[in-house]
Amino acid sequence: MEISLEGKKVLVGGSSAGIGKGIAIVLASCGADVILMARNEDKLREVASALDTAKGQRHSYIVTDFNDYQAHKEKMDNFFANEQVDILVNNTNGPVAGNVLSKGEQDYQQAFDLLFQNSVYTTNLAIPYMREQRFGRVINVSSMTVKEPSNELVLSNTMRTALVSWSKSLASEMAKYNVTVNTVLTGYFDTDRLNALMKMQADKQNIPFTEAKEKRISSIPMGRLGEPEEYGNLVAFLASDYSSFLTGTSIPLDGGAGIGLL
Repeated sequence: MEISLEGKKVLVGGSSAGIGKGIAIVLASCGADVILMARNEDKLREVASALDTAKGQRHSYIVTDFNDYQAHKEKMDNFFANEQVDILVNNTNGPVAGNVLSKGEQDYQQAFDLLFQNSVYTTNLAIPYMREQRFGRVINVSSMTVKEPSNELVLSNTMRTALVSWSKSLASEMAKYNVTVNTVLTGYFDTDRLNALMKMQADKQNIPFTEAKEKRISSIPMGRLGEPEEYGNLVAFLASDYSSFLTGTSIPLDGGAGIGLL
């Protein structure tokens, strides 16, 4: 099965590194016109250049900080005033780690804007065109903690669960227009974000980083961390015509680490 996204315009959040970059690489390799989005312009320029080299295409980027909700809204308003996309990949950086007793009102508000409001606002700008052309894909990068909350990631657990619930409702509304809405529940991938979380765990337990990493890997039945481009393979499928009857789902991508049945 060969996936072709020729002629499709894709906006990928958080695509200067990690999972977002892996997604962008795979979608570009499938022929999509990829628009990168993140806060580090140097890294965005580097990724865009690599994508151009890979397929001989020209790819663009938007410099935006997901942590500044009002400024990000303005960036999205300006973008969608002149452009439309066929496929939207909602992905941002993660919020600050910590348990439920360590977080207050402002922490929750910031996490709400980062993980929920950013995605909802951008999606609401993208879907009118998708509905009009009777084709579209909205793909959310979320976390396995939606199903199995982590005590040390309370902000992420809470806001990502809200987005999954909203996405399910949106999927029902948009299905008749051939617009699908799906969410990927991310497991342990080889990214800077995971390394930072493992470093925090190592410091808290007063153990070497290598030991913390080994513990994390030992919890994955496949015995390894996922690679960002493996993530991109699933997103490419969800973005393609092959997934046209799949909507409203939350798909674990975790190497078997999740232990829940549903």
